Amino acid sequence: MCGIVGIFSHAPVAAELHDSLIHLQHRGQDAAGILTCKERFYTKHGLGLVREVFTPESITKLRGNMGIAHNRYPTAGGRNIDDVQPLWIGRPRGIALAHNGNLVNYAAMAKEIIEEKHRHLNSSTDSDVLMHLLADGLDSHSTPLDAGQDFFAALARSVKNIFTKAQGSYSIVSVIIGKGMVAFRDPHGIRPLVMGERHNADGGTDYIFASETTMFYSLGFTQVADVAPGEVVFVNLEGQLFRERIEIKTFSPCIFEYVYFARPDSTLNQIGVYRARLHMGQNLAQRWREKFPDLIPDVVIPVPFTSNTAALAFAHELGVRYSEGLYKNPFIGRTFIMPNGKLRSRSVRYKLTPQKSEIQDKIVLMLDDSIVRGTTCREIIKMVKEFGAKKIYFVSACPPLIDPCFYGIDLPSREELLAANNSLTQIQEYLGVDQLLYQEKEDLIEAVNRHHEDAVPQFCTACMDGNYITGNITAEKMQSLEMERQKGRDAV
Repeated sequence: MCGIVGIFSHAPVAAELHDSLIHLQHRGQDAAGILTCKERFYTKHGLGLVREVFTPESITKLRGNMGIAHNRYPTAGGRNIDDVQPLWIGRPRGIALAHNGNLVNYAAMAKEIIEEKHRHLNSSTDSDVLMHLLADGLDSHSTPLDAGQDFFAALARSVKNIFTKAQGSYSIVSVIIGKGMVAFRDPHGIRPLVMGERHNADGGTDYIFASETTMFYSLGFTQVADVAPGEVVFVNLEGQLFRERIEIKTFSPCIFEYVYFARPDSTLNQIGVYRARLHMGQNLAQRWREKFPDLIPDVVIPVPFTSNTAALAFAHELGVRYSEGLYKNPFIGRTFIMPNGKLRSRSVRYKLTPQKSEIQDKIVLMLDDSIVRGTTCREIIKMVKEFGAKKIYFVSACPPLIDPCFYGIDLPSREELLAANNSLTQIQEYLGVDQLLYQEKEDLIEAVNRHHEDAVPQFCTACMDGNYITGNITAEKMQSLEMERQKGRDAV
């Protein structure tokens, strides 16, 4: 999972790309990079948070009215400076690319590029492969020199080739020197990609493409559409917009975006994340009332911050007081996307402080967005007990996670997933709670789809049911993918 953004503007874009990365920091905190384009590429990359990578001086050196940027949360490759995006290649013309997602056939494609095409890959990421595929399609003397409809047709053919070869999830923003900006999304639309526009002072239109809408308001953009699954969008240097959907498959966006990753003020696939989480809390409360009508907590406390919205709705539905009984230090990153278990466990007590007045001598119901390994949940529950809770009930806004994700979320192997290897009773005992309830998968899907006119036909719920949308992940393939991913973890 990463955060990507591309801006085409009438004015220099470096500062707006930087601000956009700040708004997308929650999607990746390992590294960040900005690439702008004028007659050449201007780049700045670094390891760490956005505020650690960029300075005002470095931003002023990034010239051009067109550029792309990336926050990295690695699910492929290692954690070194060579893997920080955006990536670029000099031939043909100069192509740069930023990618959110994960390819499941990366190894085979990398082997083909190296051994058959005799090309060199500068990084260990699957994004490098996607960039070479895009370049290959445009590396032809027959590619039109102008950047009009004929060039867009050549570009569409190149992206069509990617759709044919690349298996997995990929939302892409790219710039081509002398041509313009490109955005496209895999045929299943697994990872989000939204599009906005604003009218500029010169009478033209500026465009933005991003993983989420979080920066649109502050930068003056209005959301006009989601880049459709299997669609390619091109903006040439004159600001002309070209769009074509060239591959149509079952639309299957990742439902975990709504559970955890996306910011609540985002709108993805025409669905508001905040409302979806309210509905999750309502559905979960109704299930609680059905199954445990006699178990009424004194207070409902979210595990902040992702769970706050669902917990608020849960408390309202039950008629119980909602309290932010765990204070979260906002200057510590998201533990889910930290690179190893030791860092995640250590950071829990650094970032969360129980409020004694809200916990002591009370029956506490805690709501978390999901239970993955269970280690951080267990630590938080232990902290709440230390502050004098009489009883602790625990509910998860997400169904049990029983399979790893290979589409861009670093969910661990089956062996590490708590729900994949334990019964509900065993999980309850491991966590040390008096009662435990998970969201039903059908309730989660209804919560996200509710009131949405064009309901999504089939969300990707592979982590909850093993139904991998690309249909090519066998037990043998899963083992191979796990080995590849472990190499990246070992590189930390």
